Parts: sequence; C-alpha cells; structure tokens
Amino acid sequence: MGDFNLALVIVAIIVCVLVFIFNVYLLVNYQHPDDANQAYFPKFVVVLGLSISAISILMLPADVANRQACRHAIYNGACNLTLPMKDLWLAIYIVDALLVFFAIPFAMFYYEGDQDKTVWKRMKSALLWVIVTAVVCALLLGILYGLVGKVDFTVRHLSSSTVSFPSSWDFSSGQQCIGNGARQCSAYTASASSETTWTMRSTFPEYVVALATIVGSVLFTIFGGVGIACLPLSLIFSFIRRPKAVITRSQYIKEATELAKKARELKKTADALHQEERSGNKGRKWRKNVKTVEKELLLLEEDVKALEEMYPQGEQAETTWAMTVLGYLAKLVLGVVGLIVSVAWIAHIVIYLLIDPPLSPFLNEVFIKLDSVWGLLGTAAFAFFCFYLLLAVIAGAMMLGLKLVFITIHPMKWGATLMNSFLFNVGLILLCSISVIQFCATAFAYYAQATAAQEIFGHTLQSLRGIKYLYKYNVFQIAFIILAGLTFVYYTAFGWKRTKRSSRLQLSK
Repeated sequence: MGDFNLALVIVAIIVCVLVFIFNVYLLVNYQHPDDANQAYFPKFVVVLGLSISAISILMLPADVANRQACRHAIYNGACNLTLPMKDLWLAIYIVDALLVFFAIPFAMFYYEGDQDKTVWKRMKSALLWVIVTAVVCALLLGILYGLVGKVDFTVRHLSSSTVSFPSSWDFSSGQQCIGNGARQCSAYTASASSETTWTMRSTFPEYVVALATIVGSVLFTIFGGVGIACLPLSLIFSFIRRPKAVITRSQYIKEATELAKKARELKKTADALHQEERSGNKGRKWRKNVKTVEKELLLLEEDVKALEEMYPQGEQAETTWAMTVLGYLAKLVLGVVGLIVSVAWIAHIVIYLLIDPPLSPFLNEVFIKLDSVWGLLGTAAFAFFCFYLLLAVIAGAMMLGLKLVFITIHPMKWGATLMNSFLFNVGLILLCSISVIQFCATAFAYYAQATAAQEIFGHTLQSLRGIKYLYKYNVFQIAFIILAGLTFVYYTAFGWKRTKRSSRLQLSK
C-alpha cells in the first residue's frame, strides 16, 4: 500500500501539470487578437486562477482517495507518503483569496487603465486601488477575527454503568446494549443538562477561508440556484429554437440588411457615448446606457450567428449545415443528461440536507456502490457532480447578466475574449469554487467522511461563532432550492422564446 500512496502523489503532480497546460490552451484560443503578445501579467493571473479553481475542485475527490490510501495498510509506515491534505486545502484557499481580492483587481485596474498613460502611471493607479482594498480587508478581517474568530463546539457528557462481560452476543433494535434487558444504552439517554459548549479560537487561515466561503456562498446560492435549472433547460430550448431549414438567398439579404441597420444604430450610439466619456459627462444615465449597449451588442451577435446558421455559405455549405444539425442534437442530449443531474442534485439536497434525520444517503450510497465496482469510479462520479455545480454557477451568472442591465456582462467567446472579461470570469469562478467545495463536502458528508475537507468545511466552518447559524438552519440550501424552483418555472414559461431587443437608450445631454 505504500506504493499506492506514492502513486497517488505522482498522479496528483501529473494532474496539476495537465491542468496548467490545458488552461494555457484555453487562454491562447479564447483571447482576443488585440491582446496577442501583450498583457502578460493579466494572462499569468488568468492561467494561475483557472488552475487553482480546477485543482480545488479536484482536491475533494483526491481527499477521498487519500483517505482510502492506507485503509488496508499492513505495516505502520504505509501512510507516510499520503498527501498532507489539510495543509494543501489551506494553501489553495489562501491563494484563492489573494487572487480574488488582490491580484485580479490589480490586473483589471491595470488593464483597463487609460492607454495614454505610461506603464508606471497605470501600475501606480492600480496599486493605489489595491492598497486601499487591502487595508480595508485587513482591518475588517482583524477586527472580526479578534471579536468573533472562535469556534463553539456543543458536546455532551456521556456515562454508563459497567456490567459483567456476557458469554454470548445478542444485539437487535430492541436490545442495543450489553445489560439486563435495557432498551437503550445509559449513555444514549443522557439528559440535556449534560450538554456543554467548548470554545476554541480558530486559526487565522481557517477564518479567512470561512469568510471567503460566506461571500462565495451568497454568489453561489444566487448563481448556482438559477444555473442548475437554466443550464440544462437552455440547451434543450436551444434545440427547440434551432433553425429548421436553410432559408432562401432573398430572405438572407432581407435579414442581413435589417441587422446591418441595427448595427449602424448601435455604432452611432456607441460613438455618442464615447464622446460623452471624453467630455467627462459620465453620470448614472451614461453608465446605464453603456450596459444597455453591451447587452444589445450581445443580442445582435447572437442574431448574426443564427442568420449564418440558417444560410451557410462557401464551398462546403452542405457540410456546415450537417454539422449545425448535429450540434443541436448534441445540445439536446447534453440538456437531457444535465436535467437528470440537476433533478438528482435537487432531490439529494432535499432528502439528505433539508430533512432531519435524512430519509436516505442517496447519492452518497451511489458513489460507494460505484467504488465497489471499480476503485475510482465513485470518485470520478463524485468529481463530475462537483464540476457540474461549478458549470451551473457560470451558466447562472451569464443568464442573470443578460436579463439584468445593472450587472456587468463579460462574455467568454472563442478567439474574441478581452482580458478584462477573462479576469472577471476567473474571479467569479475562484470565489464560487470555495463554496462549491464546501457545499459538496456537506452534501456528500457520508461519502467524504473522515477527510481533511470535512474537518475544515464540516466541523470548523459550521461551528464558527456568528456564522454557524447560516448552516444550522440551512439558509443557503433553502435559498438554493427556492431559486432553482422559480428559475425552472420561469424558464419553462418563457425560456423557449427568443430574447427581443429593447432599444431603449437615453443619451445624456
């Protein structure tokens, strides 16, 4: 088994290298041509952030495998080569917090700085904003840690009498203990007065992780609750709204002319907003119009893409149309699979987390049975469910960004993603990944028991003073279910319709 432990360390190193290479590939292929051969620091932050988020998701399955590494050890030193998971968890999430609250804001301030300024002035301005943020965060963390950075564990003093060792064993639901026909153990029937509270001060890294988890949990509850419903349904309704046949050339010219007219109107509006920006007239109405133009531009790009699908051009037009049809069929299949996974997630939350005592371990038992079939099959399924939650968060953020004007839209597009959009989405993924792991550690507590993640996210986090009540009363889980239900109803009623353009722009004068 010592060899197995060594193999686990080697696999972890190889996976980290592969994750880094894959994220470099994503950056190269998603980046906008204007960012080629420049903005190297933001690119480094993007690759590092994506790598940390992916590794953090994979660490929970690795934690489970690490726990099982020396289960059948035959000599005492077999577990010496297991991974130090608790130290790795804390290191990953401290780096996560530093990236979210310092490195990514600095990179965004620097990238979006006035291009007419020198590099030093842009760095100075970005650093000033980050320093102000760091001072405020440090003061808040220090004050909160000093006042309420403690863990309250509720314990019960248990005791029972001793009896002679029996000659035979006979245990059942009616005879649970050794003794003279006792229906219940003496320790089990201890009075409520035997309860007491142990208070301990948490470590500062654990407290930072806990507060970052609370911030991420709010976003995770909103975006994840919306996304777990809209992710599969958007794929299914995309198939329903698919182009049924190729349009004629005259229809194509008519639609293209209309889109060109709308594009000219958008350009005229954008030029007017740019002129207002130069004149220093950047009021509330100006910011609202900028966000509206961003939304209108995204909708216009979607219409252009749909028109190109309905009228493929070039020498391989028939092949392009066939690939379009196959693509929509793939969306239907993925949507149906995603809907099954979403329903399984919702059912598991209700059955295992919201009902006390749980009706059934549900998915926990599924993973355990899969492990009995093949050692890593349950772990792989476990990792898939965790990743699916993260995808739901991203889908929810994109949906709300398109529906609500006051949310800044940062779309990710193949070969056309600016670095500030990259940074924004990486920050969102990093912030929510902490909560995804905490949520999974709670939802799959039976399967992931006795792991380092359980110690951090199960016992310590849920016992922190002031924070524990959010978990005691399942605030995040209940809000998650409510938002998922409302989104399902909304998307079922309106999701099959195409989004219409509002074109309500009010230019400042």
